[in-house]
Amino acid sequence: MAKMYDIIIIGAGPGGLAAGLYAGRAKMNTLIIEKAKDGGQIAITDEIENYPGSMLEGESGPSLMERFSKQADKFGCDKVYDNVVSVDLQGEIKTVNCSKETYQAKAIIISTGASPTKIGCPGEAELTGKGVSYCATCDAGFFEDFEVYVMGGGDAAVEEAMYLTKFARKVTIIHRRDELRAAKSIQEKAFANPKIDFMWNTVITELTGDGILDHMVVKDTKTGETKDIYADEDDGMFGVFVFIGYKPVSQVFEGTGLELDERGYIPTDDQMRTNIPGVYAAGDIRVKELRQVVTAAADGAIAAWQAAKYVESL
Repeated sequence: MAKMYDIIIIGAGPGGLAAGLYAGRAKMNTLIIEKAKDGGQIAITDEIENYPGSMLEGESGPSLMERFSKQADKFGCDKVYDNVVSVDLQGEIKTVNCSKETYQAKAIIISTGASPTKIGCPGEAELTGKGVSYCATCDAGFFEDFEVYVMGGGDAAVEEAMYLTKFARKVTIIHRRDELRAAKSIQEKAFANPKIDFMWNTVITELTGDGILDHMVVKDTKTGETKDIYADEDDGMFGVFVFIGYKPVSQVFEGTGLELDERGYIPTDDQMRTNIPGVYAAGDIRVKELRQVVTAAADGAIAAWQAAKYVESL
């Protein structure tokens, strides 16, 4: 028989762990389900500078998330590592079917996040956090006065490239086509920025470096010609920021009655309520503008508060 909880939280990233902390403190019988390891995307980030209250020196994604996790544990949250295969979100009792067990709760908080689309080239995984980044807001400060490359041609890529010019001495946008897909108004600003250059009809095929990114191979999409790009000798490194899209982790919720937008993100109101009573969403899985640890944590706190009020009303 499935074990009954007041609240089940799906995902142990910043949003899910913050929700666990607040739900636990509210004396809710709470379960956090995580398929891999605590922390989500931030767990692979070497340095954290923009989370309020983080250590000024030596704070990493894993160290910050370890404290998040311990706080959730302190307030009595159960936690299991399992893969969610299906859910039933209708009615007063919600059911979460995992690979190993089935769990039930009166309220559900979805905090499954979104994952950046990867280049898929050799060296990318090994150098993520060591020159390769998917978040300019997170990592721009580490490239003060360095050269950086931005892969992508949509609104996000061009806007992030412009943001990076505040830090890097030169920003080159690499795009697989011969024109950008970004809105014309955004393009005009980029073309007018003297620190932004462009590499058209180009893709990255390899990233290398001895512990830090200092070389990449690019290919012309029309001619097939390849070219090596090396870091400036005085720098010893450069940055590659990848903005070719995000994929919300929401496939398991398709066909359940939960509203998803055209990209697969979950719309909520400002209290993290979805279209289904007793079901809430927090963090990067939500339709939102800024996807950061601090906003995910705030979402989780609000979702847990609202979920607790909902459970108490039953």
